[in-house]
Parts: sequence; C-alpha cells; structure tokens
Amino acid sequence: MEIEIGQTKSEWLETLSMRGDLAGQIAHVAETPDRPARYGELQSPMHPRLKAKLDALGLQRLYCHQTQAYDYATQGKDVVVVTGTSSGKTLCYNLPTIQACLSEPMARALYLFPTKALAQDQQGKLEALIPGPDIRCGVYDGDTPKSQRSSMRRLSHILLSNPDMLHLGILPQHEQWTSFLKSLRVVVLDEMHVYRGVFGSHVGGVIRRLLRLCEWHRNRPQIIACTATIGSPLELFAKLSDRQAALVDEDGSPRARKTYIFWNPPAISEETRLSANVTTSEVFASLVEAGTRTLTFCRARVTTELILRQTRARLERSGVADPASIESYRAGYTPKERRQIEQALFKGKLLGLAATNAMELGVDVGGLDAVIMNGYPGTVSSFWQQAGRAGRASKPGLAIMVAHDDPLEQFLTREPERIMEGATENVSANPENPQILTQQLKCASYERAIAPSELEAFGPSALELAEQMDRAGELAFKAGRFFYPDHEPPARKVSIRGTGGADIVLRCGESELGTMERWRAIQTAHGGAVYLHRGTSYVVENLDLEKGFADLSQREVDYYTQPMLQSVIELMVEVSTKKFGKRSVALCGIKVTDLVLGYKVKALDGGAILAVHELNLPSETYGTVGVR
Repeated sequence: MEIEIGQTKSEWLETLSMRGDLAGQIAHVAETPDRPARYGELQSPMHPRLKAKLDALGLQRLYCHQTQAYDYATQGKDVVVVTGTSSGKTLCYNLPTIQACLSEPMARALYLFPTKALAQDQQGKLEALIPGPDIRCGVYDGDTPKSQRSSMRRLSHILLSNPDMLHLGILPQHEQWTSFLKSLRVVVLDEMHVYRGVFGSHVGGVIRRLLRLCEWHRNRPQIIACTATIGSPLELFAKLSDRQAALVDEDGSPRARKTYIFWNPPAISEETRLSANVTTSEVFASLVEAGTRTLTFCRARVTTELILRQTRARLERSGVADPASIESYRAGYTPKERRQIEQALFKGKLLGLAATNAMELGVDVGGLDAVIMNGYPGTVSSFWQQAGRAGRASKPGLAIMVAHDDPLEQFLTREPERIMEGATENVSANPENPQILTQQLKCASYERAIAPSELEAFGPSALELAEQMDRAGELAFKAGRFFYPDHEPPARKVSIRGTGGADIVLRCGESELGTMERWRAIQTAHGGAVYLHRGTSYVVENLDLEKGFADLSQREVDYYTQPMLQSVIELMVEVSTKKFGKRSVALCGIKVTDLVLGYKVKALDGGAILAVHELNLPSETYGTVGVR
C-alpha cells in the first residue's frame, strides 16, 4: 500500500475503490480544508533587540493570537492561550518572557512542562529566540546533573522544569532559591490541559505553594498558561492557580488540508475482528515503506512495545525499509535512552515512532506526514491533539484512527461525526479533595508555617482540614501558625502523579533497563511476566518489592503477558445525596482494593490466549470518593 500524502478526499476514495481488500476496512474518510493565516499588530512596545531577532528569523508578522497574548502579558495580566496544535503558542510566552528579561536584567522565569521531553524540545526553541548571551536558560529537572544545579539556580534567567521537580527539588529547599523567588516575574504552565484528575489536583496545590513563597518575598509573578482546545479553560486555570486570567482563543495560525480516516479491522468471525494491534502494525509498516514519516499513538506501554516489535518484523520480511528506522518511546526508559530517541526524532533520523500519549503534547517532532491512533484516545480533545501532530502549517497531513473491537469504538466508526463535530470536553481538577489537600498542606507547612489567613488560597475547606490535622498530630498549631512536626520533608512521600511507593528498578545482570512504579511492577513485572523494551523481550525472574528491584533475563519469546486484575470497592461513608426525579445519587467515601489474580500468556501475532497462571501478590488499597 503506497499512500501519497496530500491527496484530497475524492482522490483517496478513488484510490481505495480500486483496492477491494482495503476499501472494506475504511469506515469513513473526512477532510478539513485549508485555512489562511490571520495576523495582528502589537499594541505594546517591544525591546529593539527582540524585534531585531524576530526580523532575523523571518518573523516580521505575528499571528493575531500571538500579538494579543503579548499585549495582555506586557500589561501585567495573567493569560490563558487556547489554540490548536502547531499554532505557535510557544511565542505567546517566550516573547513576553524575553521582553521582561531584557527590560529587567535580574528578572527570572520558570517554565513548567508536564514531561521532560517537552522541556528538552522547548529549550532549543527558546535558545534560538534569545537575542544574546546575556539571557541564559537551562533545563532543571531530575535528569540534570547535581554538579550543574547550583550554577543553574544562580545564573539562569529562564529555567525549564516540571511540576515534579518544583514539588520535590525546589519548594522543600526554597531557602536556596531566595534570590530566584524574589526575582521571579513569569511562571509558564504549558500544556495546561494535561493537569487533570489526581495529577492536576496536586499541581494546583504545588502552584499555590510556589505563589505563597513568592508572596512571602513580596513578589507576585505573572502566570501565562497554554492549552489545547478544551471546555472551560478559565475555570481550569482558576483551579490550578486560584487566579483569574485574560483569555486568548482566536487562533490566527494557518492550516493545510488534512485527511482523516476511520479504519475498522476486518471481521474474522461473526463475533471478533482482526486485532487492532495487528492492523495498526500493518498500516504503520506500509506508511514507513512508502517513506512517510509516521507517529503511532498507543494507549499503554506494552502496546507501544508490541507495535514496535510487530512492525519491525514486517519491515524485515518485506526488505523495503530498515527496521532500525522506527523506534518506541514511553515512560520507564533511562534518561540516556530518552535523550537518544528524542534527538533522533527531532533531527529526522527516524521514519517512524510508536509512542504513548507523551508525544501527544507540543513536542516539535518536525515534518511528520501521518499519525496513526491505535484506538480512540478517550476524549475528543486528545483526538485532535494527536491528529494535529501530522502535517504542519503549510503541509497537508493524514490522520488514521484504527478502531478496537469494543462497543464504543465500533459506535464511533459508525457515527464519526461524534468526534469530527463533537465539542471538546471540560478538564476537571479538584485541589480541594481532602486526600490531596492533606498532603499538600503538610508540604506547605514544612516549607513555611501556615497562618490561618493563608489557608484561604487552598480553598474554603482548608482551615477546617488543617484543624483536623492538628488534632490528629499531623500538624502542630503554635504561635498562631500551623507547623509540620518533623524535620524530614513530606514531599518525598507524596507522589503528585497519583502513585505511591518508590520506583522499582528493572535490571538485567549489571545493566539497568529502566524504572517502574510499585503498583505497575506488581501488575506487569511479577515473576514470569514478559517485559518488552525497544523491540527486545525480557522475562522477569524475580520481583523484590522490599528491596525495590526486579531481575530480568533477556529471552526471545513469541508471546507476551497480560495481568488479570480485580478491584473490590467498599462503601465507607455517605457524604451527600441529591435527588433527580424519583432517583437519588449519593457521593460516598469508598475504599478500593486492587488485586492481581494472575496473568494470561498471549500470542504476539494475534493475541490468542495460550495459558493462564495464578499469582499471589500483595494488594493495593487506597481511599477515594465515588458516586452511588
């Protein structure tokens, strides 16, 4: 199958009508037309050096959303920018930040990105825009060598980091950051839509802790947030920062034509269809063989590795393209591996990449022609984010969604307008969740004892919760403030991404393959489990949860493993009820116990179950809220 990027919808249908074996798999083809750029004029002054740099880069004209964001920011307003993928949102915060640094040489800025890959990518863009060596920037995250951290803290004007590092490495040691916090003028929240659920709720607490320490130093930094198209972006911003912002949502960037295909794997019986993984690898291999730079999104780490392995096998059999020209990318790799893959992708050395949704974010992967979504991403917003990775402003692109054999995705292939014409969802975060707020208040009180008047920023329930913590001995109220009664920073015990326990190190002999969260290791790194890593298979020989490691041996196998999970929900307390007609709904406190009952051994080439094994592993229990 050779796919020519740039074909129109009618050309696609004509091509497919001559290929009966493919035509039956195409459930729907859609197309979005070209859109011209719309430019704006700056109303606020720009430093001559910055203006000269933009001219040298050929950026004499800015899109209307970029000029509006710059004007709002230079007026001192907090700003939320809501525009599409590849619309140039980076300039919306880089320009006002550099303007602030040029106008005030001691000014500092903190950029927060949800992933390390995004920070690495954005560093290159920022360095290309900075008009001279007097403005320094650097990435400050968990991969930054400790020997470099002190100089970066003292000398860098703009630090690129992530909420995890802010939570663990900056705020608990804020005495070392006094000069930075006093001079902090701009805080950037890029990809704000990622801060949802437990992660977003924790980030809301982390941002409040940062702003609180800045206020202690009589400083009020400005916040600039960028997000994909979501419902209620200002409401999410308020949840994260306890502030109100000016909204920029008029996208002035140009758009080239893009073709969308809803691909349904063929039925192999009356009850089942061909595996979506097999279909995805076939389409992926065909695109790579045609010289089409392709990014394949997968919803799970193991699926990412399966797609890489199956696609490489197909490329080896055909001999048309080099199997080494495709790679995988997901969490759990070592920092060195991540950097190698990122650089190969950014420099165009790879023809294809199978990845989790980490690459859904605004990483500039350069000249991608096509995107394959191995299953519906879960939301309309994520669908457009992933599809937006294909093509650039002036280059047409192709986006393919391969449907899984489940009721929801089969429904969407029959009614694709639910996606193509559907409204983007609201993003929900709740920093006032008692389970989360309790942990954030511990961290905040350790950093600096909290006065009751300061608790208002953490939500109306924060004072009552702090008093409860005082009675329970988790906080101590003395001299009119809440203190943390221990010398060890509580942040080390609080995972803001919603996972508990230290990471498990995966090792093969003397080599470290990567890390995995404890809960994930119980599910997928138990004895007998197959661990796939960049196309190579390993079998877990032993998992030691107490010592924090799993021993693996490299072994080529023609199967993979899948855990069998069970969750037991126990009702603890009924918080509130609400009636809807004759029915009532109750918000309840619940206890959830997750169990790993065993695992299935499944064939690599289609997912057929080869064997089932029982396991006896510790359960994971946590409290949360639910609706009954």
